[in-house]
Amino acid sequence: MCYDVIILGGGPAGLSAAIYARRACRKTLVLEEKPLCGGQVLDSHEVDNYPGVPGVSGFELGERLKAHAEKLGAEFVSAQAAKAVLGGAVKEVEAGGKRYEGRSLILATGARRRELGVPGEKELRGMGVSYCAVCDGAFFRGKDVAVIGGGDSALEDALFLARGCRKVYLVHRRAEFRGAKILQEKVENTENIELVRNRQAASIGGEGGRVSCLELRAGSGSERLDVEGVFIAVGAEPNTDLFKGQVKLDQAGYIAAGEDTKTSVEGVFAAGDVRTKQLRQVVTAAADGANAAASAERYLAREDA
Repeated sequence: MCYDVIILGGGPAGLSAAIYARRACRKTLVLEEKPLCGGQVLDSHEVDNYPGVPGVSGFELGERLKAHAEKLGAEFVSAQAAKAVLGGAVKEVEAGGKRYEGRSLILATGARRRELGVPGEKELRGMGVSYCAVCDGAFFRGKDVAVIGGGDSALEDALFLARGCRKVYLVHRRAEFRGAKILQEKVENTENIELVRNRQAASIGGEGGRVSCLELRAGSGSERLDVEGVFIAVGAEPNTDLFKGQVKLDQAGYIAAGEDTKTSVEGVFAAGDVRTKQLRQVVTAAADGANAAASAERYLAREDA
């Protein structure tokens, strides 16, 4: 069996692509390695910035998107892709010991946040531990939080959170920050941001299932910050290992594709966090998915002509 569209990834980008591909009456398969769909949004206890559904849980949003695609007739297989051949008129994907063929391929494999690897991080993820200040910052208005990192993302997150939080501790393991000088100046001049230099996170503590403190190492000593949120901003990595050498990537390893989601390979499209873009949010991922399905439909229509 050869599908019209194979979608790798069951996050908001992949599910949105599935919805639009089925609305175009294209035979569509979604391959998602995890048993639940939703991607990184599953880590969010509450999503408050997706239009029309304020306060929805990440789990519920993922389930709603999948149910919509299933209702329209998209097929789903829960299996991790082990190999992908992007070239040629027919694309091939090996997953779960089976081979799947498609006339077009949408890469929506997302990105993974770099983790600190400290005790309490995984246990309190989504319950005060966050990797996205823009996504979750609104839940911490009037509270004390910590941002961990030393680059542009960490500095920007601290400035963003300072608008609503009572106090923001910006924790960096070195004496000097790596971020842009103009951002450093803004941080230093923001009254409710406190710079905590030469400190490393040792563990994240919690009470009642939520974050209550951040333990730091300072040389041979230690100290504690009483915070209700810990924002980890130490970078992200795109899930593009399967595609290296087959499709053009940017310097950071993301798939080079514009708003039309077209990649350097004919019939292959990239949507969501895996592609080069300015903002990585649920709403932009969903928009990417719609664009990818539309571009795939135009490609298939030309092939059918």
